[in-house]
Amino acid sequence: MEEDKYVKTLKSYPFKLTDAKVSEKVNELLGEKVDENRSVEVYRKLYSCIDLTTLNTTDTKESVWKFTDKVNNFDGAHPEVDNVAAICVYPYFTATVKEALTADVKIAAVSGGFPSSQTFTEVKIAETALALADGADEIDVVMNVGLFLGEEYEELCEELTEIKEACRHATLKVILETGALKTTENIHNASILSLYSGADFLKTSTGKGYPGASPEAVYVMCQAVKSYHRKTGRKAGIKVSGGVATTEDALRYYTIVKEILGAEWCNNTLFRVGASRLADVLLSEFQ
Repeated sequence: MEEDKYVKTLKSYPFKLTDAKVSEKVNELLGEKVDENRSVEVYRKLYSCIDLTTLNTTDTKESVWKFTDKVNNFDGAHPEVDNVAAICVYPYFTATVKEALTADVKIAAVSGGFPSSQTFTEVKIAETALALADGADEIDVVMNVGLFLGEEYEELCEELTEIKEACRHATLKVILETGALKTTENIHNASILSLYSGADFLKTSTGKGYPGASPEAVYVMCQAVKSYHRKTGRKAGIKVSGGVATTEDALRYYTIVKEILGAEWCNNTLFRVGASRLADVLLSEFQ
């Protein structure tokens, strides 16, 4: 039987590193390069790459409005630092952020049955469209990990492609949930299939229920983005999320992106950090 196009696509992007070899390469890279980026200039750049995030069961319109006001008030208080890249909320609160927001900051909505992705494709498309109608500039959607692990690649990719079409001109960030994928080979293959399906960004994690970002996962995702760009000419971004709470965390991920993809990826059009606590921590580095 002839191989389907998804299997052929994966075979055209072979991944030959073991988990142990990836860990070795990551430790070597960080040991050699991270100190080069330990500067106020990089901390300021990292601040501008934050997707400031509130994804709590207890979120209310009032709390989200106050959350947005913190972003609005940042501009005048810190003219030497660019504001965060985006505010990331549940789709229900997109309209609240849109109404409250005065700063030049994007609105990102998690969509598609977040965080499990275990719902109907039609629901995911509808939720995406509703979030966009309420003012979202970006959509963060979870790849259906169950379909991936079951090797149901056609259904997986067709769903992501339909969600991308629903996004129209909005940015689509596909969350791989790397902690659930576990192996570096799975992370690489999920990255390639997501890129093939139109992802504008690859994102590590939801931060809900599974281990969050890891340097090894980001290393592998960057390698996938690099090889996909080399073959197709299309640049995709990297978003690191799930447990990124310290300056050192952010610096390590920035270093990996810079060393594998290059300095041209080190800005908020191609690099994001999803976090709720990191902004205040980074701010303390240059006050």
